[in-house]
Amino acid sequence: MTSVGGRTSKPLFDEAFLRKLEYLHVVSRKVFAGKMRAERRGKKIGSGIEFADHRDYAAGDDFRYIDWNVYGRMSKLLLRLFEEEEDLFIYLLVDVSNSMGASGGEKFDYVRRVTAALAYVALANLDRVTVVPFADTIRDPMSPRRGKGQIFRVFDFLAALTPAGETNMEGSFRAFAARTKRRGLAVVVSDFFDPHGYERGLKLLRHNRFETFALQILSPDEARPNVKGDLRLLDAETGEERIATVSPEVLRDYERAFEEYGRKLDDFCGSIQVGLIRTLTDVPFEDLILRVFREGKFLK
Repeated sequence: MTSVGGRTSKPLFDEAFLRKLEYLHVVSRKVFAGKMRAERRGKKIGSGIEFADHRDYAAGDDFRYIDWNVYGRMSKLLLRLFEEEEDLFIYLLVDVSNSMGASGGEKFDYVRRVTAALAYVALANLDRVTVVPFADTIRDPMSPRRGKGQIFRVFDFLAALTPAGETNMEGSFRAFAARTKRRGLAVVVSDFFDPHGYERGLKLLRHNRFETFALQILSPDEARPNVKGDLRLLDAETGEERIATVSPEVLRDYERAFEEYGRKLDDFCGSIQVGLIRTLTDVPFEDLILRVFREGKFLK
């Protein structure tokens, strides 16, 4: 156990955490029984084992793929085409902006555990997983990993991250799309407190043909602040300070505005076909992951 900022913290990824990850993987296999690989893995035409279609024979084509049965019936040379499975690439886009460090770091710890859990299930399904931190732009990503044994590299990568900078999803996701050749599933893990707006960033992912899923993670004190009286408020994203008198009426207005912000995010994601789940950090991370499974947002 270590003390950080006046609070006692346990290691991010201990043996108990690893056991929970294996439990989540077992549950995911029972719930989906291979549907992820069958429905989500990309297909390309090549020399695999599953027949896909015919095309006309052309000079230089491999004689081994001529469909001689068709030739016998129609006297026409047609080439058999087959489907090959492509690895599904999963990109975990993790918000590492200043606001993620709120609540004494508990929110950022929660975000990293959730990201590790998603990575573990994907790695165990033999998908290729990349963790991409972002704030004002994308930070150096973790190189793609595959297989359960790579989870410890994911742990090391996540443990080394620290919150810094202002959120700019549009700039970050534009840079991500420009440097990412392989399309796949982009999972955005963030509080979505972007002073520039989250809309253009999410639209960019969809426009660039990334299947997109969003996890909005917030702390209870962001949803229901327990404060009153005269306060000096500091914007965690921009550093802007403001003096405010917080009364019960002001708190009610804040909570209404907070809920409205969440509804607008939900509606917007629905309008561009982005799956979204919102949660507070007082929900056990494994319960959140099970909800993701049940709703088919990540492993449909």
